[in-house]
Amino acid sequence: MARDRPARLPTGSPLEYEPQNELGVAYLFSHVARQLGLTVERVQDGFPDCIAYKAGRRVRIEFEYRSRNFRDHGHDPRGCDWIVCWIHDWPDVPPRLHVKELRTYFGLGWDVWLQPLDPKWRSEVSRMNSGTWSVSPQAKKGDLVLFYYATPYRYVGDIVVVEEPLKRVRAGWKRGEDSMARVRRVCSLKAPLHLQQLRRHPVLGNAGFVRASMQGRHKATEYWPELYQLILSLNPGAREKLRRWAPEQVLRG
Repeated sequence: MARDRPARLPTGSPLEYEPQNELGVAYLFSHVARQLGLTVERVQDGFPDCIAYKAGRRVRIEFEYRSRNFRDHGHDPRGCDWIVCWIHDWPDVPPRLHVKELRTYFGLGWDVWLQPLDPKWRSEVSRMNSGTWSVSPQAKKGDLVLFYYATPYRYVGDIVVVEEPLKRVRAGWKRGEDSMARVRRVCSLKAPLHLQQLRRHPVLGNAGFVRASMQGRHKATEYWPELYQLILSLNPGAREKLRRWAPEQVLRG
């Protein structure tokens, strides 16, 4: 399966492309520590990774690629003050932990998701202004979600933006809990993006979400420039509604 491409960081950044692991996070942190008001005393093996000071107060810092890795690694929140990560995807982070998501300092503060939706919801989504929907558990406030309507439509027909932090609530359509958030409709596409069009596209045809026939919730941020251009080529009237999410606002440099 084709791997999604790492995003290019803005010109002049310490790395040419976004980090892929915790070491890359630590490297970028060293370039923004002063911007964060920190004086670093030491970086060490073991937990926590870094000891720094801010306005005379000690700050214990753990580096993670994703903030939820802090939980998955079994770290004790009482032994740390900050999580410095590339992606903040832990909605239930303990209140005492301060999370710094470094990608927001390098022009990559939001993501684009492709999400399948039962065709029965198509008319409701196209009429709504806002509503509460199930979204990827990794999505966050400010992200774009492209709704893909399954058979018989098999196309991307609506684009919404996540307007609030996710909440884990009891699911109404399956057992257990689901990630829910209020979303606002950005636009409905008069000329939808059909799956066959995506398969024929020279770049999008190799994307993981296309190869998977749009099954599952896929992060599509790195393919947003191609998706954006295809959307506007078919729907020029959507340019103004999507101006805030023009590709240069996601990938710069």
